[in-house]
Amino acid sequence: MAIDDGTSVTTKLLTLLNVSATKIGKRKRPIEEFVPAGKLNKRKSISFSETVSIKTLEPDHQDQEEEEKEDETAAVETPEREEEEATIQNTEDHYENHFGPSSAVVSEQGRLAVDQNSWTTFKETVGKLGPAVVAVPNIPQATTSKVLADIDVLPKVNAPLKKRQSRMNRNQVELQNDVLSALCSRKDLYLSSAPVESRQATRQAIALHALNHISKKRRRVLKNNERIAHSTKSKPDAPPPEDVQDQGFTRPSILILLPFRNSALDWFHAITSHTPSPEFQIENNSRFLAEYDLPAGVVDRLASADPGTYPFDHVETFKGNVDDNFRMGIKMTRKTVKPFTEFYGCDLIIASPLGLRRSIEKEKNADYLSSIEIMVVDQMDALTMQNWEHVKFVLSHLNKLPKESHDTDFSRIKPWYLDGLAPYLRQTVLLSAFETPETRALYNNELKNVAGKVRTEKRWQPVQIPAGIDPNFVHFDCTSPQDEADRRFNYFTSQVLPTVMKSAVQSTNTVIFVPSSFDFIQVHNHFRKSPGVTFTVLSEYSSNADISRARLSFFKGEKNFLLISERFHFYKRYKIRGIRNLIFYGLPDHPQYFSEFLSYPFLDDGVEPSDVTCRAMFSKYDWFRLERVAGTEAALELVKSQ
Repeated sequence: MAIDDGTSVTTKLLTLLNVSATKIGKRKRPIEEFVPAGKLNKRKSISFSETVSIKTLEPDHQDQEEEEKEDETAAVETPEREEEEATIQNTEDHYENHFGPSSAVVSEQGRLAVDQNSWTTFKETVGKLGPAVVAVPNIPQATTSKVLADIDVLPKVNAPLKKRQSRMNRNQVELQNDVLSALCSRKDLYLSSAPVESRQATRQAIALHALNHISKKRRRVLKNNERIAHSTKSKPDAPPPEDVQDQGFTRPSILILLPFRNSALDWFHAITSHTPSPEFQIENNSRFLAEYDLPAGVVDRLASADPGTYPFDHVETFKGNVDDNFRMGIKMTRKTVKPFTEFYGCDLIIASPLGLRRSIEKEKNADYLSSIEIMVVDQMDALTMQNWEHVKFVLSHLNKLPKESHDTDFSRIKPWYLDGLAPYLRQTVLLSAFETPETRALYNNELKNVAGKVRTEKRWQPVQIPAGIDPNFVHFDCTSPQDEADRRFNYFTSQVLPTVMKSAVQSTNTVIFVPSSFDFIQVHNHFRKSPGVTFTVLSEYSSNADISRARLSFFKGEKNFLLISERFHFYKRYKIRGIRNLIFYGLPDHPQYFSEFLSYPFLDDGVEPSDVTCRAMFSKYDWFRLERVAGTEAALELVKSQ
């Protein structure tokens, strides 16, 4: 959020303070009375007496009482804790420099450069993450900023991972350490070509970073609670310490956006895998498994199928519970993980963009997203196959000034929150199997971290296709991305389709693959208005009965054309028989789909490569797709030749 001046922010904050003080049944506190927060954005007030006793105002809130007891225990100095404090003394800097009350990275110059989209970029190889483009705000002191930093993870938090890494292969260990090192620099990180095979290792490293962030934040709050309590006990009339700003407007500081419940299950396991101490407990675990795993007795046809029956990436994406409407708050205490905590009392939110959007629209409030300090968007390639508008909607509600006070102790809020600078410090982690214009636009336009941002790069090799098939890449001119859809449709209807219809061979057994849902509707309507053309369709909205009829009628030759959307293939991954001619209205986002469809004609007996034709339409705005299908070098030649 760019701030031109402090007037609007000050007005809003004064309004919040007034609302907090004038709620019905709530009296204004005298100016000299100071009531510190007993825990991070605690929903109820806490009073410290001379004996430092803690009293919960609502005795039926058992979880609050238990957390207070844990916090009291954690606040007691022990030799073990003193030793740990000394151990981490030299590794606390990265967190404090970035997210501390006096952040060392946020500056007026840096914010101005970010607002003007003025970045200094350079290329660097980031360990196992490979080649990357690093961007830092265009100010002198940031031009030499390094990507990899010292791993500043609390020893107790890091111990389970170290133990697990002793049993892992070297490449995975190095990958996890490099991911952690890049995250500890507090830069935004965009893994633009994260393979499915490394998904688990990467997830564990990011989950550790998130848990470490929550732990450090809680330690800071507890330490400041001790100081306030000690100050109040020793000098009751003395003013409280001034440097105790350690919170945001609301408690949640981590947001993880995911496409399906099976992904949430994996992330929850990754988070809890870093806290396996004997006294550690996971509450509501049976309820969590009931809602996010498959019901008892249900057999997962993907996970139980013979290897090779379904493509590996399809199995990894769709095994388990694939509901895309969910949201859950998780509270982390010293000894427990508590899923299904209400949002204003949790530390971490795991949700799908659809689930979070429905929650925001229902409550007409997104204040619980006002203090997100780390956001993770995983499997962006799957999210683009859903509704990308949901992702954009959630991002538009991040780090806004809250509408209500939510019993916040404003004396404990970090100054840069009050100044509206949270978007410039939020760390964003993006994970995708490949890039699309939508994901690149998110990286370019929504990431404002003044510490900088890192985007990995990959040189793609051509996809493997059956020997003897020579795809014809058909270029059409387009000078503006706004006109691209219309230009593509006009070229298809005026050039490609008439040529196909003139050929008796190419006008039968023809599949037309359409990546975009908007384009699919446009092409479908054109075929409906074309007299004498027999066709059938397979889209993400087709029922099982519709799918069976369409596949059978096309295979028997009763329908000459079969229109297929990429989303249908993404969700179903059916093998289509009866294909002799392929028209790619646009190249698929998933490069493996190109090779899969070119292999389907050979499911039928007696088919030779010479019997198969393939046309693939593209414009210069199809660069990402073209690069993945044809390979980086060939794609450059194709674009230059036009």
